[in-house]
Amino acid sequence: MNMTRRRGAIATAITLGVLLTGVAITLNIAWIVNNKAQVAYLVLGIVFFAVLVAGVVLNTVFLVREVRRNERQDNFLNAVTHELKTPIASIRLYLDTLQRRPLDEAQRKQFYAIMHADTDRLLSTVEQVLKAGELGQRERQQNRVLIDLKPLVEETIALTIGRHHLPSDAIILTPVSGTSRLRVLGIPEDLRTAIQNLLDNAVKYSPKGLTPLEIRCSLAIVNYNTVALAIKDRGLGIPETELKRIFKRFYRIPGRYAVKIKGTGLGLFLVRNIAKQHGGSVSAASEGSHKGATFTLTLPLAT
Repeated sequence: MNMTRRRGAIATAITLGVLLTGVAITLNIAWIVNNKAQVAYLVLGIVFFAVLVAGVVLNTVFLVREVRRNERQDNFLNAVTHELKTPIASIRLYLDTLQRRPLDEAQRKQFYAIMHADTDRLLSTVEQVLKAGELGQRERQQNRVLIDLKPLVEETIALTIGRHHLPSDAIILTPVSGTSRLRVLGIPEDLRTAIQNLLDNAVKYSPKGLTPLEIRCSLAIVNYNTVALAIKDRGLGIPETELKRIFKRFYRIPGRYAVKIKGTGLGLFLVRNIAKQHGGSVSAASEGSHKGATFTLTLPLAT
């Protein structure tokens, strides 16, 4: 219902803008015909007409952008609400079961493990929201240290495998060529968050029936002074028109992507901001729907 209402509002704004522009053009042509002998009035009228049309067009553009921004924020609130309520409801259910029924030790351990996983999911969502607000307010320059990127990536891969209960070979880091250590200057917790979000996305957007799950990571030196971490999956892929939009705050690919796969729309926004604050960048590439995607995080090497 809300989606239909927003689309109606966008259609109304565009229609109104087109009608106003058409009326302005009609009036201006009539005015020119009636005053064609007066050159000064003619020039002045054309200038005012151009300003009027520009104002109508800009107003329409800003109105459509505002409607879409509100739509993204509403989607974000719905997603966060779901991401918070689901693990809380799960934890409460298992606690009630433990309280009301006598269970053997094996079942208790299983319930404790599930509740622990739910608290991790809850904590991850809260941390994402807090970090998004933190990165949006100011650049973090403190606590910059030398970081050996390969161990950090290996540690994050192991964490992702454990969090999603994946086989050990589901995510593989290709051995780094050469013997040089890939060191960057940055904030370890922020870089870990960026890599974690990229890996989580690769897992989430891989089809459930895909056997075996195959995510390949690689580290390489680019242009002598930059290190690139590429994460490639065989998942749903990304339409070409969405490759740049996916890094915006709250943005999620519309259609079946947003419906089937839950998320807050903050993960890639965090990756982009963390990369920028470390002097790097992030990009996405995909051959199309169901052909997988490759995300590349580039960072300057420490000298």
